[in-house]
Amino acid sequence: VRNRADALIHGAEKSITELGDKATDEERAAVEVAISDLKDALKEDDKDKIEAKTNALSEAAAAIAQKLYAEQAADGAAAGEAADDGAKAADDDVVDAEFEEVDDKDKSNG
Repeated sequence: VRNRADALIHGAEKSITELGDKATDEERAAVEVAISDLKDALKEDDKDKIEAKTNALSEAAAAIAQKLYAEQAADGAAAGEAADDGAKAADDDVVDAEFEEVDDKDKSNG
C-alpha cells in the first residue's frame, strides 16, 4: 500500500511538472491537495486512510494524466506523419527487381 502511494505521488508530481501551464489552476490545485493529504496519511501509518487518500489522488491525477497522454499522442502522430512523408520521398528511387539465387555446387555437379 505504501509503495503504491509513493509511486502515485511521484507520478502525479511528474505529470504536473511535465504539463506545466497546460493544466488548469483547479486541476493543479486538486492534485497538489491530494498529494499533500496522501503524504500526511503516510506519516500517520493508517492503512485505511492511506488507501482512501491514494484513491483520491488517483482520481485527481487522472484528468491531468489524460491531458498529458493526449498531448504525447498528438506529438507522436505529428512525428509519424512527418516520417511518412520522408519515407514516400525516399521510395521514389526504389527499383523493383527479381532475382534468382544460383548455387555454384549445383552447376558443377550437373
